[in-house]
Amino acid sequence: MTGRRRQDGVLSARQHRSGGVLIAICGLALLAFWAARHVLEVAEWNSETTSRLTAVWAGTFILFAIQVTLYHLDRPRRVSSVEQSRLDKLHVAILMPVYNEDPGFLRLGLESFLQQSRLPNSVHVVDDGSFDKAANTPITYAAVRDWFLSEAPRHGVQATWQRTENQGKRHAQAAAVQKSMTADVYITVDSDSYLDPKAIEEILKPLSKRRVQSVAGVVIATNNHGPQRPARPSTRSHRRKASFAARRARLRQLAHWRSTQLMARTTDLWFVTSQMIDRGGQSTVGAVMVNSGPLAAYRGSVVRDNLGSYLNETFMGRGVAFSDDSMLTLYAQARGLTVQQSSAIVFTAMPEKWSHFSRMYLRWMRGSTIRSIWRIRYLSLNRPAFWLHAMRWTQLVLTQLITLWLLLVEPFAYGNRPPLTMLWIPFLLAYAQGLRYLGIVRTDERIRSRALTWLMMPLAVIMAWTWFRYLRWYGVITCARTGWGTRQNGAEVSLDGAPAAPEPVYTKVLDPLDESTLKIPQIRLTSAS
Repeated sequence: MTGRRRQDGVLSARQHRSGGVLIAICGLALLAFWAARHVLEVAEWNSETTSRLTAVWAGTFILFAIQVTLYHLDRPRRVSSVEQSRLDKLHVAILMPVYNEDPGFLRLGLESFLQQSRLPNSVHVVDDGSFDKAANTPITYAAVRDWFLSEAPRHGVQATWQRTENQGKRHAQAAAVQKSMTADVYITVDSDSYLDPKAIEEILKPLSKRRVQSVAGVVIATNNHGPQRPARPSTRSHRRKASFAARRARLRQLAHWRSTQLMARTTDLWFVTSQMIDRGGQSTVGAVMVNSGPLAAYRGSVVRDNLGSYLNETFMGRGVAFSDDSMLTLYAQARGLTVQQSSAIVFTAMPEKWSHFSRMYLRWMRGSTIRSIWRIRYLSLNRPAFWLHAMRWTQLVLTQLITLWLLLVEPFAYGNRPPLTMLWIPFLLAYAQGLRYLGIVRTDERIRSRALTWLMMPLAVIMAWTWFRYLRWYGVITCARTGWGTRQNGAEVSLDGAPAAPEPVYTKVLDPLDESTLKIPQIRLTSAS
């Protein structure tokens, strides 16, 4: 990570809505609308082309307009003094599974729990059999464990720490639930989660409404600039005496660092913007599809009543180890509303290697495919979540079809070149939506640095068009592979910039998708109390 922290040692972030950003959003939105009309005019080569494309363009624009309207209506929940007093009486338990985590990130997150404006009532850490394969010894986190178990009671927080056999994240969470069977609210976090000082206070506020069953926080990268810059030789004489091979090695290190920094910035931009846009729109109608793994809150009954099916989910005869957050969100959707609280912010360690990020994103896409089947099966047609889910897939398919049609069908079948404006319209729209990224202010970063990241939006768009799109469809095809895919060989991101664990090697063999083996978990459908 960058290492730039406030002198008081507390890293924090907040959301703001300045008039300047609002004006810029409106201005770019109007410009994008004008440009979209211009694209329609350019695309009208003749009457046949118009009839071929008009309906598709109109449908795409309507879906885009609905999305823009929804996410602009999203607002953080505020509570009255009476509602706040009720929230203060709730027993809030944090569930933290740990597996092969970097000790630095682990302690950083535990420290943040004890710095909250609204402290949790209990914190339950479960070490899911962490193991150092290189040394062939268990990882015990003894120093971190002893510090936390002695420090938490001083803040009035009950703390437990247990080590279990390695069975996966869900079983570790279940072991933590067993330590707090009467909790009113469970807050799920990851082992590298660092909570903003007001994160718990803010994420509880939507639960003041009885129909709300789960709340998602907003995730931003702790290491949003990538690893630290490689150290330079201590003196000029040492630099002059360095051999040619040493200099070339350093140049390679610097090139790798620049590449990693570029990746960290663009992925943070893409990830934060997608939460503020996609999930923000879903939250407006109480239909968030997937909660944040690093920070989410659930009513206690949602987790406890569905614990059995949560631990035993299978797909095509195989146990599902990933997509735990979306499964818990689906349980919550079956009972009521699922929302996002954009003022509840958590920092997390994002991948610093393309291979690491690709494996993580591929896991997300496989889980998204499985979860889509469950939503179609279990969500009622009367729920906004069902229609938002259908709209999302419709938009995804239409986007693919339009791109292929303009780039392949029109040129080769009808002799019409694709309009050049289609190359820059998506960048313009992305810049407009990416202004939401500037609405998050961090204490460890100047606004000019975030503006520089915002200017990298074209790179994020290109990534979404190419690599992410490939991983999306590859994840659909290989959704039967239900393994986790990361951390098997240890932590892959380190707080102090130490070398990460070696990357695992996988054999690319597609699994057959035999629908006859599909087994859908039982979901208890009950109304909200």
